[in-house]
Amino acid sequence: MSQRIAKDGKSIVMDELKWDADYLNSFNRIYIVACGTAYHAGLVGKFYIEKLARTVVEVDVASEFRYREPIVDENTLFIAVSQSGETSDTLAAMKESKRLGAKTLALTNVVGSSIAREADQVLYTWAGPEIAVASTKAYTTQIVLFFMLALYMAEIKGTQKPERVAELIGMLKEIPGGISNTLSDVEPIKTFAKQYGFNEDVFYIGRSLDYDVALEGSLKLKEISYIHAEAYAAGELKHGTLALIVEGVPVIALATQKSVYEKTLSNIKEVKARDAVVIGIAAEGDEELEKYVDHVIRIPETDELLIPILAVVPLQLLAYYAAITRGCDVDKPRNLAKSVTVE
Repeated sequence: MSQRIAKDGKSIVMDELKWDADYLNSFNRIYIVACGTAYHAGLVGKFYIEKLARTVVEVDVASEFRYREPIVDENTLFIAVSQSGETSDTLAAMKESKRLGAKTLALTNVVGSSIAREADQVLYTWAGPEIAVASTKAYTTQIVLFFMLALYMAEIKGTQKPERVAELIGMLKEIPGGISNTLSDVEPIKTFAKQYGFNEDVFYIGRSLDYDVALEGSLKLKEISYIHAEAYAAGELKHGTLALIVEGVPVIALATQKSVYEKTLSNIKEVKARDAVVIGIAAEGDEELEKYVDHVIRIPETDELLIPILAVVPLQLLAYYAAITRGCDVDKPRNLAKSVTVE
């Protein structure tokens, strides 16, 4: 973060890009393409860019992208996201897009990686080495970088007032402290993990950005604890998923997005009516949610755009302690590799 925030704290600096309005306005579509955790970061990135920079963004799973004959030309910006920079499917999708004339931007952690070398421009996440297979800090830095990229684009295009940009940057600078606070009080999360760690099914629900974070929380639980976990857009419950909600099944409900808060509460009531055990994720100061759930995990309050960076941390910790409870190797989950270099 620090090197990309202007000294006055009021604007984003991306010397790696040096974009201008003409360059950004030349694109009629942006693709964000990635796999796994990076794909989930891309979903949040789509929300940020569309919300702040008012530009249409499409997110694709890299292993599917090339095989649907995507509409790519010289007016396309292709953003590849990969922690290792060696993800085979993502690299292949980027090469195909370049062949079709797209401009390419890589968001990666590893300097000099294949995707970094192939891309026209690179933004490094500077997360440092991440040894464990399941991505944690790499995901967080990808989201932070997407947020700053969206603000950078918004400044250039004039889609956000300078006061709003400065306000968001000020709150962004407080995020590391918020993460530290969450990490300093893990006892409730340990308790939940021990209590529900031997359930064979867990469901995650949320709306808007909460749904994107729920997808990553679900993936973490699957990856390292081997519990069957699924994430659903909360509004989709009535369209089939409620059939799976039975007495005692754990449901992790994210309710951090004020714009859809009442809708999310309605969905939580639906699963409680079917005797699910609900663990709610809420911002500090939210006194309403605890009336409708069995347990609450609280995270520091901030703007709803930034709260995904905080909300994912307790979900990562929940997966971590569930894996320990089950005696799993947290760092080396079965059948998985840190860098996926084959299609």
